Amino acid sequence: MKRIILFLITFAVLIGLGTTASADLILPSLKGSLMQGGIVRGSLPPGSELELDGKEIPLNAKGQFVFGFGRDAKAEMLLRWRASGGSWSEKILKITPRDYPTQYVEGVPQATVTPSEDKLARIRKETAAVKRARAELHLLDYFDAPFIVPLDGPITGVYGSQRVYNGVPKRPHFGVDYAAPEGTPVVAPADAMVTLAHDNMYYSGGTLIMDHGYGLSSTFIHLSEVTVEEGKFVKQGQVVGKVGAGGRATGPHLDWRLNWHEVRLDPLLIFEASDLGTQLFISP
Repeated sequence: MKRIILFLITFAVLIGLGTTASADLILPSLKGSLMQGGIVRGSLPPGSELELDGKEIPLNAKGQFVFGFGRDAKAEMLLRWRASGGSWSEKILKITPRDYPTQYVEGVPQATVTPSEDKLARIRKETAAVKRARAELHLLDYFDAPFIVPLDGPITGVYGSQRVYNGVPKRPHFGVDYAAPEGTPVVAPADAMVTLAHDNMYYSGGTLIMDHGYGLSSTFIHLSEVTVEEGKFVKQGQVVGKVGAGGRATGPHLDWRLNWHEVRLDPLLIFEASDLGTQLFISP
């Protein structure tokens, strides 16, 4: 009876994968959230290969990896993997869509809603600096550790919401806002290397980017003070800045953003650690 049950489970897995049976079949361990803005962390045997919709996902020496889905990610994405020298297996990931609210924000400095022509060169320069800070792949293993919240305060803004500033529709909000008095310390949510520390950007005020490795990075904006330097390493829980209200803001708060390379993720979903294996590889 045990052999029959084992055979049926194995058969169900293979049917779900859409691949043929082979001695080198492996299944990735996956934890996270399959929804727009979601983050998935997992592992395969060291030396394996992994792709998401044709994009190579690098693995660290332990076989660990991370990837995520943008605010408007499509409904299905193809995950492919194989052990070193083995054959490819694949699975279609079904990404749950989300409904995003519209948030009307009044009282922000009008110059940050419709900047004058003489500010555009500065804005372009600062945008390029942010892109450079996220462009390089740092092979750091901090991405796989449990994260902590950077500030204990009420949440006043959520990921994905459509923003209307002073009556003018703008891009969606890509972070989570924590309200707190100006000068409140904020801490690193996980170990990281500082890749950008700027005391006053036009739209975002004091701006800090911390790289957790393999494309996963945290961004803090609207800081009144950045207390760490570029190129330095920070530990989880270390004070890295202070709450401010610079840039496009109506009052003091921390805006925490999370990126996987250029893909903007929902920071609150980094705390989602659901085991996706049963859902993906055994359930019909």
